[in-house]
Amino acid sequence: MPAPAPHTRARLALADGQVFAGDAFGHTGPATVAAEVCFNTSMSGYQEVLTDASYAGQIVVMTTPMIGNYGVNVEDLESDRVQVSGFVVRENSPTQSSFRSETSLHAFLAERGVIGLTGVDTRAITKTLRVDGALNGVISTDPATHDAALVAAARAAPGLVGRNLVAGVSRGQALRWEEDLGRWLPVQGRVPAASPRKTVVAIDCGAKLNILRHLVDRGCDVTVVPHDTPAAAILERKPDGLFVSNGPGDPAAVTPTTETLGALHGRVPTFGICLGHQLLAIAAGATTSKLKFGHRGGNQPVQNLGTGKVEITSQNHGFAVDRESLAARGAEPTHVNLNDRTLEGFRHAEEAVFAVQYHPEASPGPHDARYLFDCFIEMMDSGRSPDAEAMDRAQRRRNRPGDTAA
Repeated sequence: MPAPAPHTRARLALADGQVFAGDAFGHTGPATVAAEVCFNTSMSGYQEVLTDASYAGQIVVMTTPMIGNYGVNVEDLESDRVQVSGFVVRENSPTQSSFRSETSLHAFLAERGVIGLTGVDTRAITKTLRVDGALNGVISTDPATHDAALVAAARAAPGLVGRNLVAGVSRGQALRWEEDLGRWLPVQGRVPAASPRKTVVAIDCGAKLNILRHLVDRGCDVTVVPHDTPAAAILERKPDGLFVSNGPGDPAAVTPTTETLGALHGRVPTFGICLGHQLLAIAAGATTSKLKFGHRGGNQPVQNLGTGKVEITSQNHGFAVDRESLAARGAEPTHVNLNDRTLEGFRHAEEAVFAVQYHPEASPGPHDARYLFDCFIEMMDSGRSPDAEAMDRAQRRRNRPGDTAA
């Protein structure tokens, strides 16, 4: 496997004036990229992070000290390309110790033209972002550019607020998705697929592939459509249900999708994840705001307010729905983040609409919330959003060991 050039240097300059210098890996030719800098606390799953479209427009700092030790393979990708603007690690492992490895992290990023930075104090960067909040930054391998110029470029970068990044990651045309979980189907808590199968339209705002696999595995015939598909075109497909995916950027700027969702409210049972949660809330009349430094990792505690149970969840978002503005529109909260009490889920009592801010499909992360896909199936049958009793029933069924009956 090719190794990084031995003396290629790279720098990360933050808008607050700090500059972190280390060694480049991945793309090592002269280049400079500006983006918002965020951190992820997952201990594994770096290639899923790299290919998650929700990270478009961001430089990701991994808090786990060593990254790259099990290499990269095609089975664990969450989209067809690397989505991050840059990647920062404490130590890029020089070896890959996994029978599943097909290439190194360095080679994977190099082939796709993405800058990696290693040999820097990622703890110091993370502490800065936690204390001061999200900062724009510049990652550069260009030795001709002085530190002051990189800092100035970071300060001039547009950031995420007000930017519709969904248009750059959404599929351009409708397609049928047929791949299920395959050999990744968890052994515990298997639930039979819906019968008859459900016709689901998935609005692609940057959908992770594992979400689509979960829908198919659960008994859905899935058609993925672009984020700006009009409501009339969706209704023409006569779907049993509508799914709204995750994605990047400021939800308030994704007006084509929120207009579609507003027109479809109450007409099709609808389930949203991550950005889909935010867009459904905005379509209902709620507001969103940017979090100080966001939630990104595979270990975020969320409490189901109806059942009282706590789920350890996979998360990746930098915006949140204002709980009071949503309640004023007739929706009720279903989940809350136990770290900062931000809203993590809601349902409409009168309409078949519910959504969560976190990622029940995991990849990477735990599988505590897989039961929410079952709630979507039940909602398509009943025409009612899942209440606490329905969620509790679905979660208990998933928690049984081995194969289970419906």
